[in-house]
This record gives sequence, structure tokens and C-alpha cells, in this order.
Amino acid sequence: MGDNVNMNVVKKLLFIAILLNTTYTMGQTEDELPYQQIPAYPTDYNAGNVLSRMIDGLGYRYFWATEGLTEKDLQYIPSESGRSCISTIEHIYVLSQAIVNAPQNQPNVRPVPKLELSFKALRKQTLLNLKKASALCAGKTEEEIASYKVIFKRGEKEYEFPLWNLINGQISDAIYHVGQIVVFRRASGNPLNSKVDVFMGKNRGG
Repeated sequence: MGDNVNMNVVKKLLFIAILLNTTYTMGQTEDELPYQQIPAYPTDYNAGNVLSRMIDGLGYRYFWATEGLTEKDLQYIPSESGRSCISTIEHIYVLSQAIVNAPQNQPNVRPVPKLELSFKALRKQTLLNLKKASALCAGKTEEEIASYKVIFKRGEKEYEFPLWNLINGQISDAIYHVGQIVVFRRASGNPLNSKVDVFMGKNRGG
């Protein structure tokens, strides 16, 4: 009987350990996502830091615009001819790929292959792309930033554009579409966290 009691205790302790480990892992994975708040700003207003900060602002907006979206939110579509929320998120992911490719002078292949990613995977990879792009730009000189190119590859042909096009193109476009997600989720009954403060770059009370 003593052996049975000890075995039951061991089983219970093992179950609790597994449960705690699972909970910790889930929480840790969420905590690893960047842009719950914007990092502290640099002291120098050089070209790389300014571009990096623009990307950080986009990352913070995207994190909270997509935080806590439900399946109902993802399927929301404003009109028959409009783009659904999840389609908009897929588009932002493609934009984030171009944003991270530019400071590496990597081409963007067109047409874009069909995406087979879940919302969770799209969100995570978009945030990681933006974080990497920001890090690649931070602290860079004007000459270094000027060497970055936006490159499109279609078949055997490549088309090259200066980084200016990334600023008024993909970065601005992504900010625009993040704003759409905020409107979509409000319309579907799940508004943005009221503590989000894009001016300060961190949530009020956080």
C-alpha cells in the first residue's frame, strides 16, 4: 500500500511539473515576440538610427493591432470587393520581407509564392522581420544606408531601386495597412487595447 501511495505522489508531482513547464514555455514564447514596446531611443540622429526608429514604430503598432485577434476578426471583410483582415496580415508579412531584404540587398522574388502560414506564424515572422531590419539599420552611416537597395526579381531579370522607395513604399504601406487592421477589429467588436500609446512607444500603465 505504501508503494502505491508513493507512486501516486510521484505521478501527481510529475503531472504538476509538466503542467508548469508547459505554462512557462507558452508564456516564454509570447514574451520572445518583439515590439510589445519600442526599445529605448538612441542618442544619435544618424541615418541608420532614424530608419531603424521608423521600423520600430511600425513594429509596435503591428504588435498591438494584431494582439488578441479572434477568428471572427481575421475573417472580417469590409465589403465584397475589399480585402479581409487575414489577407491584409498576409500582405503586411510580404511587405516585412521586403523591409528586411533591403538592408541585406536580397531580392524580392515575384510573383510572391502562395502563403501557407497560420495567423500565428505570420504574426511572429512579421515581427521578427521588422526587428531584424531595425537592427541591420541601427547605427549605420549615411553612406552605408545609401548602399541598401530594393531589388525585385522576376524570372531571370532583376530591377533595382534606391532605399528611398522602401520608405515611401513598403514601410509607409505597412503602416497604412496596420491602421486598417485597427479599424477592422473595431468593426468586428474587438477594439484595440486602449492603453496603447504610439507616441510614447509603450502602453500606458505598463
